[in-house]
Order: sequence, then C-alpha cells, then structure tokens
Amino acid sequence: MTSYQFAAIRFAAIVAFGGFIFGLDAALISGVVRDITEVFDLSAFQVGLVVGSPGYGVLLALLLAGYLADKLGRKKTLQIIASLYVVSAVTSAIAPTYEALVAARFLGGLAFTSLSLASMYIGEIAPPKVRGKLVAMNQMAIVVGLSAAYLSVFAVHWMSELEVSWVSTLMLDTQTWRWMLGVEIVPALFWVLILFCIPESPRWLVLRGRVDEAELVMAKLVPPAELAVEMQGIRDSSTYGHRDHSVWHQLKDLFSPAVRKALVIALVIAFFQQTVGINAVMFYAPIIFEQVGLGTNAALFNGVYIGLISVLATALALALIDRLGRRVLIIVGLVVAGVSLLSCAWAFSNATYTLTVDALASLAEHIDVSGLQVLSGVTYDSDLSFKAALIEQLGPKMARDNEAVLFQYAANMNATVILFGVLAFIAAFQFSIGPVMWVLFSELFPIHVRSVAIPAMALVASVVSAMVQQLFPIQLEVMGSSGVFLTYGVSAVLALILLAWLMPETKGKSIEEIEGMLAPNVHR
Repeated sequence: MTSYQFAAIRFAAIVAFGGFIFGLDAALISGVVRDITEVFDLSAFQVGLVVGSPGYGVLLALLLAGYLADKLGRKKTLQIIASLYVVSAVTSAIAPTYEALVAARFLGGLAFTSLSLASMYIGEIAPPKVRGKLVAMNQMAIVVGLSAAYLSVFAVHWMSELEVSWVSTLMLDTQTWRWMLGVEIVPALFWVLILFCIPESPRWLVLRGRVDEAELVMAKLVPPAELAVEMQGIRDSSTYGHRDHSVWHQLKDLFSPAVRKALVIALVIAFFQQTVGINAVMFYAPIIFEQVGLGTNAALFNGVYIGLISVLATALALALIDRLGRRVLIIVGLVVAGVSLLSCAWAFSNATYTLTVDALASLAEHIDVSGLQVLSGVTYDSDLSFKAALIEQLGPKMARDNEAVLFQYAANMNATVILFGVLAFIAAFQFSIGPVMWVLFSELFPIHVRSVAIPAMALVASVVSAMVQQLFPIQLEVMGSSGVFLTYGVSAVLALILLAWLMPETKGKSIEEIEGMLAPNVHR
C-alpha cells in the first residue's frame, strides 16, 4: 500500500465513523421499544413516531445539507452534524416525557445526513479503482454500529438483572432504557474530535476557485506523475453546468438531459432500498422475534446475531464490490432478499396460537391468568385473531405489556424458517443494495450537481424510511406478521426487475467517465 492510498483510506475511515454513530443511534431504539411503551403508555402510532422521528428530522436536514455542503464545505458540515449527534444522545437519555424523547430523536435525525455527506466526501477523495471499497466503508461502519448497538442493548439488559448493589446505585434496574440510549454519547464525542484531522474535499475547493488548496490536498492522494491529469479532470468537470453553482441552478442541471438517466437510476434505488423493510426489521427486531415466540431475553440476544451477520455480509461486499461490480451484487442480493422475505411471510401465514392447560400453568408465574381460562385449548390461525382474543379478555394495555410472554407460550410455527429468513434477508441487504446505493450515489452524479443530487436522493430514501418505520407497528396490528413480510417481499421482487433493467456497471470508472457513459450523446 502506498502512502497515497493510506491517506485516502485514513480520511475515508474518519468520515465513515459517522456511519458507526448512525448505526448505533438507529439500532439502540430497538432495545427500548417495550420499556418506553410501558413507561409512557404509548399507542402503536406513538411507538412508530418515537422510532421514526429521526427519519422526519433528516427530511428537514437534507433540505439544508446540500446548501451547507456547498457553502461551508464538506468538512465543516460534517463537524456540525457530529455535534448534533452528541446533543441528541444526551437529550434522549435524559428525556422526561414522550414528547421530549421524540424531540431528542428528531434532533438526531438532523444528523443522519452524515450518510449522504460521507458518501459525497469519500467519493470525491477516493481513487477510482478503490472508490467502491472506500464508499462502502460507510456501510461497514453502519453495520458495525448496528452490531455494537444490539450487543450494548443485550449487555445493559443483562446487567440490569444482576442482584448487586451498584446496579441499584446506578439505577440500571429502574432506568435501563436510559442507559441503553446513553451508550451513544462517548463515540459521538470522539467523532467530533477526529473530524479535525481530515482535509477539505479537493473537488469542492476547485468549485470555490481555491485551486491551489485543492492541489495541495490532491498531492496527498495521488502520485506526482498523476497529479496534473487528476487536477485537469476535476477542473473540466467543475465547469459543466452553470458557473455560479447555486442550489437553484444545480436543481435545474439535475433534471437536464445530461443527468436524467443517473437521476432515474438513483431514484429507483433510493425508493426500493427502504421499501424492502430493512429499517423496520432492524429497528423492531426484538418485537419481530417476540412474535415468533422467543420471549424478551432471547429476542434481545438474537439482535446480536443480526449485528454479526450484518458485519460479515458487509465485509464480503467490501471485498467483492470492486471485483465483481455493483450490478452483480445488486442482482444476487435482491434475489436472496426476495426469497427470504416471502419465506417469512409463508411461515407466519401457517402459524397457529394455542394456550394449553400446561401453558396457562406456566404463565401463572408471570401474570394473572384468571381472565385467560376461557381461551384454554382454543386454536387461533393468525396472530391477529389471537391478539384480538387477548385484548378482549385482558384489555389493551395488559395484553400489549405481556405480549412477549403470551406469544412465547402460545405460538406454534416454523420458527427456523422465520429466523433464518430474517437473517438471510439482512445478510442479502448488507451484501448488496445497502452498500451499493451509497456507492452509486457517489458515482452517478457529475461534480457540478453533487451537493444537491446526493442529499436529494438521500432525502427520498429518508422519506420512505420514515414511512416504513412509522407504519410498521400499525401494519402489524392491521395486516399481521404475514402481511407485513409479504409486502416487503413483493417490493424486493419489483426492485430486482427494475434495477436489472436500468442499472449499468460503474466499477473502475472515474466520476467523469461515468458521466460520459450515462449521457454519451449530450453536448455541453
């Protein structure tokens, strides 16, 4: 490895650490859904709002991200974002009310623009031959953060049940969910500090007319023999479109014939990356595993498997993305994702739920079962009918608060298919459309529209993500587990068809070469 390659990797790794914070922030909520539902007595809509509120925050932030990245630069904008993560983590952990928690998580959503800005920055400093790997580092950081979150949630929950004095002193037993959310504070502070070690994007410097500074940065990234050619390519690309590079003119250029095909491809992948349900599965993982009948402790522990699978699949994607290409990873991943999701839908559709005499005797150790005797021996053919019966006998709050243990003793289904289906889906996503989307965002768009185009595509993905997260608890109540997974599976099949048709191969090509490939007959 040359010193130039090492410099690019070092800068990319520092910026990609924001992905770790994002993953941590996003997945920590999975471990507290049950607790905050009970503490604040939340409805399905309110649960969805707590989980999905960062998605609404990022909608607002992405409207400003392109402007800030264009005016202040990539580095300063990333530093602002890192600071928002710190504030959000602190206020989430100490939130006294449901409304305060929603507001704190909304603030964290403002920082979720770190993903689009990181892809933009890394794409602009990375050599073409390794750009796929370096941009995909962002996805690796995300899944490592997710894994750390699931492990932290399980560890905090485990410690909260220890019968030792320091657990009570630290209120780990009574304020467990606050400790879970507070895990994010230290790494977020660390990211704020290490961002001072990166240079500004050389392509942004050229756009602002600071060519000499850009050349100094590029001298750290490419050998002297290649420097003149690289700088000329950047200067040529920066002159395309309107010279003032205002947000309005960038938006006009974004819909021009020269960028139209790139825009369509990016819109398709931004939409379907979220409609396959990845964030619902990741953020509500313990709830999903409780529907299988695993119980709370086992459901939380299975989150650790999700994190491990995510890391391994993303590592494989990093190893292959510049060798096999983006297109192969997308097609293979979506085939596996579609099969996995539809398998889960089938297994849930064939599940039955019965409270036997023995099950009621075991349940008596956890809850008052006097109201459940009328259900003894009755078999229900769907989770919806079983939940309706529980609500009728116990009331909405008691049925909801004890759902995990009730499903643990009543569910009869092919749990192996569902567990392997969920893990296979997550592996397929993290191997393909997860990292490839951000790589494509960093490659498809010309330099003169990037500060608007990449945040705009991230905005599309974020809108859909927020809707998926918000709707999951409601869908679970209305459609049942089978219906939810069927919806996600159909979406994966549609994504496969459209992207196999539209998506070109971009591996090994410079940003300027990709631009010419997507619009070969457009004259500037």
